[in-house]
Amino acid sequence: MKEKEKKIQVQPPLEKGLPTIGNVAENSAGIKGVLAGLMHVKKYMKAGVAWRTMFKLNQKGGIDCPGCAWPDPDDDRSKLGEYCENGMKAIAEEATRKSIGATFFKQHSIQELSERSDFELGKFGRLAEPMVLVPDGTHYEPISWEAAFSLIGEELRALESPDEAIFYTSGRTSNEAAFLYQLFVRQYGTNNMPDCSNMCHESSGSGLSQTVGIGKGSVTLQDLHEAELIIVMGQNPGTNHPRMLSALEKCKEGGGKIIAVNPLPEAGLTRFTNPQSIPKMLSGGTKLSDLHLPVAINGDIALLKAIMLLLWEEEQKAPGTIFDLDFISEHTAGYSEFMTHLQSHNLTTCIQNSGVDEGLIRKAVEMIATRKKIIICWAMGLTQHENGVQNIREIVNLLLLKGAIGKPGAGTCPVRGHSNVQGDRTMGIWESPPADFLDRLEKRNLAKQSVHLHMRRAKKSPQRRTQL
Repeated sequence: MKEKEKKIQVQPPLEKGLPTIGNVAENSAGIKGVLAGLMHVKKYMKAGVAWRTMFKLNQKGGIDCPGCAWPDPDDDRSKLGEYCENGMKAIAEEATRKSIGATFFKQHSIQELSERSDFELGKFGRLAEPMVLVPDGTHYEPISWEAAFSLIGEELRALESPDEAIFYTSGRTSNEAAFLYQLFVRQYGTNNMPDCSNMCHESSGSGLSQTVGIGKGSVTLQDLHEAELIIVMGQNPGTNHPRMLSALEKCKEGGGKIIAVNPLPEAGLTRFTNPQSIPKMLSGGTKLSDLHLPVAINGDIALLKAIMLLLWEEEQKAPGTIFDLDFISEHTAGYSEFMTHLQSHNLTTCIQNSGVDEGLIRKAVEMIATRKKIIICWAMGLTQHENGVQNIREIVNLLLLKGAIGKPGAGTCPVRGHSNVQGDRTMGIWESPPADFLDRLEKRNLAKQSVHLHMRRAKKSPQRRTQL
C-alpha cells in the first residue's frame, strides 16, 4: 500500500461511549475507589501476582508505582495500601505477562492499530521482539537484534550532521538506562534528547531557575504536613496524583488551610475519604479546600497580580506585617523595581481578567496575609500555556514577598506526572544541559566536544531573587 493510500489515524480514537453529564462529585476515594482498583486488578492480573505486588508497591526494597511521581513517605508507610486506585490500574498493565510479536503484527495492520485506543493497545501486551516498518509496508515485521542495530547504525551514519537525529525518552526510564542512553547520544555528537518533561514542566524548570536558582520543587512531604496554607493551582490531585490527598489531609489535621485555584471544582480537592481509616470512612471523610477560586482559563497571572496588589494595600497600612521585609532585604533583589512594575497594573482590570469574583479574591488575600508557612502546588494547568514561564515566576514572586521559601512548611511544589521525570533530567536527558555537566563528560572522554555547539553557557543566577 502506498503512503497516499494509507488511512492511518494520527490521533487515537476516543473511548467508546458518549460522555454523560451529571451532578458534580463532592467526595473522592473511599470504598468506591478501593473497589474500582480491585476490579481492575481482578480483571487484568492473576490473584497471586496481585497479592504479592500489593505488598511491594512503594515499599522500601520493593517497587515504585508507575502511576505518578508523588513521593513515598520516609517511615510512615502503609504495609498494604501505599498506593491508590490509579496506581493499581497502572501496575496491572506493567505486571502483565502477555507479549506480542511477529504473529500479532501479522494479524493486525498499522491502520487497524491506529484505530485502537491507547488503553486497548496497552492491554495487548508487551513487545517481545524487535519489529520494523519497511517503506510502503502495511504491517510491522520482525527483525533480529543484530539487523536492528545495523539498520540504526546505517541511518545514523548517513546523516550529514548528528543534529539531524532526535533521541526521545520518557520519565518511565530508569536512572541507569537514562544515563547510558545520554552517553550514547553525546558520543554520537548531539544534545537532541527531548523527553516528556518538555511537554509538562519545562516552563517550571525555566521559571524556577530564573528566580530561585533551582529548577525543581523546594519542599518535602513533611513541609506539606506542616504548612499553614497550601494553594493548589492548575492541578487535579484526585485525578492525577491521588496519594497527594493524604498529604493534604495531614495538613488539614494540623490546622492548615487549602485554597484550590481551578476553573472547575474537583472532587479530590473538595473532600477526601481516606480508605485506610475506618473512622474517616464512616464519617464521610475530610473537607479539604477551604476556598475555591474558579479562575478563567489562563487567568492565573491576573489573579496573582490582583492578590499581590491587595496584599500591598494591607502592607501599606502596617509595614512589615504582611510582607517579610527582612527576608526580602537579605535574600532577594529587584524588590523596588518589582513593586513599581506591580503598581503599574490596575487592580480592577486584573480582577476582571482573572474571572474570579472580587469577594473571593479578598478572602484568599485574608488567608495569605495572616500566614507565613505557605506552599504553592501546580501542574499542567499553569505550565502548558504560552506564558507558562511567567505563570511560575509570578508564583515565586508571591512566595518571596511572604518569605515563604527556604523554611519548614513553605516553598514551591511543581507536581510532576511520570515516576522518574526528574531522574531523567538528573542523568542528562536534556536538550540544553548546563555547560559544567558537558565539561565533566568531556574530561572523561564520555562526550564529543561537538555537543557544546549551539549551547550557551549558563550564567550563574543569585540563589533567590524577585524577578519581574
